[in-house]
Amino acid sequence: MKSINLISILFILSSQMCFGCKDGATTETDTIINGQRVISFSGYQWTVATAAKNQGPGPFLYSDSKENVWLGQDGKLHLRITHRNGKWYCAKVTLQKSYSYGRYVFQVDSRVGNFDKNVVGGLFIYKNDTLEIDIEFSKWSIDGNMDAQYAIQPSSKSENKKRFFLNLTGEESTHWFNWQRDCIEFASYRGHSPELPAVSNIIQQWIYTGVDIPADTDEKAKINLWLFRGLPPTDLKETEMIISGFSIQ
Repeated sequence: MKSINLISILFILSSQMCFGCKDGATTETDTIINGQRVISFSGYQWTVATAAKNQGPGPFLYSDSKENVWLGQDGKLHLRITHRNGKWYCAKVTLQKSYSYGRYVFQVDSRVGNFDKNVVGGLFIYKNDTLEIDIEFSKWSIDGNMDAQYAIQPSSKSENKKRFFLNLTGEESTHWFNWQRDCIEFASYRGHSPELPAVSNIIQQWIYTGVDIPADTDEKAKINLWLFRGLPPTDLKETEMIISGFSIQ
């Protein structure tokens, strides 16, 4: 009887340990809630997007596979565009809660200015297509085009968009927008300092005071990596974007 109890205990312990395995349904930072994969990154809970049908603004497919979205052992968030079974899959995570006005800070650990011209990396808040604030890294399928932009929807208005070159010299960069009722301030700079660094490391700054500042109506922060117009990368290579930190101040 004692040996049977010991075997039972060992089985339970080994089963619990397997929750941390890559193929397990749940880990300390990776759970399933209401049928959706949820990860814990930078102190916040994020839902991982999946879709069996094409999604906008692509069209393209999102996947919640751990090949598309995962946390490294160092806690960094990895989003990856992958190619499986003849299809391209994109990646997106969404904060489970809305946090209202504030400064949304994203620390990036990838040379996002080197993305293929058909790849888009997005750091943004979103309620719908007219209540949205974006920081985006893309050449929008145009060779030699500027590779980054700040945008307030509708971005078809010229005054709602600021495009620029990143001119990154390393992997690390910080990007944020400070969303307030009467203005939105943007900043991008090299490195991961919490505040603006020396002028030589500032990439771009912009203040928007136009009529399309989103009201506080349950917008949620999102991070995505996708294919413009659903076009595959011109080099047919998979693409990864790493986010090392996120905060709302």
